[in-house]
Amino acid sequence: MRVDELELPDGVATLLKEEGIVNLHPPQAKAVPYALDGKNLMLAIPTASGKSLVAYLAAAKHVLERGGKVLYIVPLRALASEKFDDLKKFEPLGVKVAMSAGDLDSPDPRLESFDIIVATSEKADSLLRHQSSWLDRITLVVADEVHLIHDPGRGPTLEVTLTKFRKLNPSLQIIALSATIKNAREVADWLDAELVTSEWRPTPLKEGIFLDGEILFIDNTRRKVPNRKDVLWSLVADSIAEGGQCLVFVNTRRSTETLATKFAKMTGEVMGEPALEGVDDLAEDQGEQTTIGRTLKACVKKGVAFHNAGLTNEQRRFVESNFKQGKIKCIVATPTLAAGINLPARRVIIRDVTRFENGGQAAIPVMEIKQMSGRAGRPRFDPYGEAVLLAKNEDDYRFLKDNYLLGEPEEIYSKLGSEPVLRAHVLATLATGTASSRDGLMDFLNSTFFAHQTTMLGLEEAAENVLDFLMKEGMIRSEDEHLVPTFFGRRVSDLYIDPLTATKLRDALKNFKPGGSPFGLLHAVCSSPDMLTMYLKRSEYEWVEGVYVTRESELLLPPPDDVDEFDFYLAELKTACSIDDWIMEMGEDELLKKYGMGPGDLRNKVDVGEWLIYSMRELSNIFNKDAYPVLTELMVRIRYGVRPELLDLVRLRGVGRARARSLYNHNVRNAEDIRNVDPVRLARLPKIGDAVAKSLLNQVGGTRFSSKSDETEVAVQEVKVEEARPADRKQRSLLDF
Repeated sequence: MRVDELELPDGVATLLKEEGIVNLHPPQAKAVPYALDGKNLMLAIPTASGKSLVAYLAAAKHVLERGGKVLYIVPLRALASEKFDDLKKFEPLGVKVAMSAGDLDSPDPRLESFDIIVATSEKADSLLRHQSSWLDRITLVVADEVHLIHDPGRGPTLEVTLTKFRKLNPSLQIIALSATIKNAREVADWLDAELVTSEWRPTPLKEGIFLDGEILFIDNTRRKVPNRKDVLWSLVADSIAEGGQCLVFVNTRRSTETLATKFAKMTGEVMGEPALEGVDDLAEDQGEQTTIGRTLKACVKKGVAFHNAGLTNEQRRFVESNFKQGKIKCIVATPTLAAGINLPARRVIIRDVTRFENGGQAAIPVMEIKQMSGRAGRPRFDPYGEAVLLAKNEDDYRFLKDNYLLGEPEEIYSKLGSEPVLRAHVLATLATGTASSRDGLMDFLNSTFFAHQTTMLGLEEAAENVLDFLMKEGMIRSEDEHLVPTFFGRRVSDLYIDPLTATKLRDALKNFKPGGSPFGLLHAVCSSPDMLTMYLKRSEYEWVEGVYVTRESELLLPPPDDVDEFDFYLAELKTACSIDDWIMEMGEDELLKKYGMGPGDLRNKVDVGEWLIYSMRELSNIFNKDAYPVLTELMVRIRYGVRPELLDLVRLRGVGRARARSLYNHNVRNAEDIRNVDPVRLARLPKIGDAVAKSLLNQVGGTRFSSKSDETEVAVQEVKVEEARPADRKQRSLLDF
């Protein structure tokens, strides 16, 4: 089907042609009429087959012809940034696009003036909880990666969010985009949607298994691979030598780093010495570097990188951007990359089909292997893509072939049915008035995918237990036949924290006394289910128990009565120690080594810790106002990782913990000191330099900075921090999606 045959708003067809889109792919041609007609649609097709374009065209139709408003829901912030960039291409037609993935305690009123809002499922849920005034104007909801409903973490949030939107506006159009799944019809029936499935890909995929020096493809063709002693490197080098790029998937973070470092020593034999701009700035945080950051830089300089959750967002974006530009030839990654942003490669190599789960090795689902394989083949660049698994012997070959190459992706199942998952969603449903009675709540739950798949029996029992908990903890009360949220309950729902977390924060606040230690507050947030607790190694028992003995008087929550649960208590204590070390300015590299984590893990702990301390501060208005100023200071200290004396300095733009400490140690301790210091001396302080000195002087209204090299005044301006954009935007088009 040709683009100009579609009933599109004025200018859209022209925009598509400028992007090189003249004809629709077969699955697009089948799906687009449903999408443009306003019908609910479930589109389940392989990775890189053009799902997103179908949703984009429907969004443009809603905005430009129907005066509607569109919410585009994605699972990850990185994916939100990518979709935001794509949709902004419609702005010349008068479409206003926004991205919202941050503050979960806000109705975000600025979104009122935008036509298309890209948001994570958590942010979409938060907007519903805050009853944002513009939500009733939403006419189209796009649920990207809807198969993640089966994910125990984010799946229930997406499921409940879609259910609420359908209750809010029954005439709402829903477009669900999914990887290939076995029970796509079941999901479509739940959404009252037309189903479009296909195995078609714009770039043919050749799936095979590497055994005894050759790739045995499922289509009965073979490809010999020159032996370079190392099996994985042989496969990578073979593809690079022909001008391709590679993604190598392994099951642990450590393996990504080990293999990338190994490959970096061998790239010269097939690709020379690549030179990448910006590598020297990679992984630097206000002058502070880590071992992982240095390792990544060394790899990237050789055209290889690793990608895992232990990296910071900035590090991951740098790797992704340079891979898209073709400068990085190989990425060694954990499977999470396959479910994220669009990073196709000539050859995908899957080393591991098992991973450590629940105390042992478990098989990776076929659906995940298919998602990884689906990254093979760059549209418009590669004539085909290759997805390769590794076999140790003939028996292993037959297993991989039968179970993965010929195997069907699994069915997906709702994960909504457990009490821990239901706690927050039941409270939010009552707090927003979506339901106001037991019968109303059960009617709402009966509209979920869980109820569609199974029966309400188990869900009703779990919901009743949750109601008992919420009533006991004072978050809801019963009035006649109605369930009424208390002020405490409403605030917990708005704060987007687990009600169980709220009870722990409340109990800690009640035990906090003026002059009390911030460490007790840290431990309280680290004992909550919203904080991912660190694993406690046997070798760490002695020093963590030592912390418990020496700091027991500072703790606000008592240890458990059950001796068997004391290990979990110590693990919570270890987690609190990591944040405490951070705010006491332990060097980042030392901290990461001590706790065995990556920079990304640390950033996650910091972000979650700051959010929970903020939530605790908000609850202190109810339970203990004396704690409010202590929590306010602690929140800022966590954000920047500093002792109290640096708080004035880190509030200045461009000053992080390392620069603040440098200034303080050289007797520049506040804005007044900056105004009075000799500008040349300021610039010469460690980690400062001319540019930072100029910025600081301008921020505090100090003496105009000048030097022999630059005597121009820098204007004071607000710097908007945006998501890093790939440098190759001009090389990409809507055709890629």
